[in-house]
Amino acid sequence: MRLLIVEDNVRLAALMARLVGENGYATDIAASVEEAHVAIELADYDVILLDLSLPDGDGRDILNALRQRQSHAFVLVVTARGDVVSRVSALNAGADDYIVKPFSDEELIARIRAVRRRAREIKDEVLAAGNVRLDTGSLTLSIAGRTVAMPRRELSVLMALLHQPGRVLSKERLERAIYTLDTEVTANAVEAAVSRLRRRLSQEGASVDLVAMRGIGYILTERP
Repeated sequence: MRLLIVEDNVRLAALMARLVGENGYATDIAASVEEAHVAIELADYDVILLDLSLPDGDGRDILNALRQRQSHAFVLVVTARGDVVSRVSALNAGADDYIVKPFSDEELIARIRAVRRRAREIKDEVLAAGNVRLDTGSLTLSIAGRTVAMPRRELSVLMALLHQPGRVLSKERLERAIYTLDTEVTANAVEAAVSRLRRRLSQEGASVDLVAMRGIGYILTERP
């Protein structure tokens, strides 16, 4: 699951990122409305932790932008504003939950898990191509009816390709699938992940091919 923290307090943002990272979430940080807009244009987030008081505007501007884009991201407002008017305004603007600072680590993780459960009810689907099936909720991969374990990076590449089978995905799009925004991308990271994925699919008897389109990207195709 990919998560965005929109928080201008550098220390608090780092603490939150470490906490959610320890609980298995890939995390990006934005310190302003402008940075948040850039982040949501570059990546698809499952959950956004959103402060309302930001140096260049109000967090509700981000809520409005998400809803206009018809984003499915679940938004948990994390703010010092504890009054009823602020709560109602944020919820009416599209927030899914609201937590007031200061909060305990346990409560934050519990709230994230709660919105994640609601997200699963809405977003879970099974992606399929040939004899390859991937349950996006449980991240369970099966090939020819057998459950197959696969490292996260290769699984992320496969999920991106399964979302658009038969269509070319650029190298940049696959990079975004396997890296958070503040992670340095190594030169051959995508090629290496694709090579490992292709080898594993072949070993498991998958009826799909992962084809490189030189200078463009990669495409997942079904064998005749």
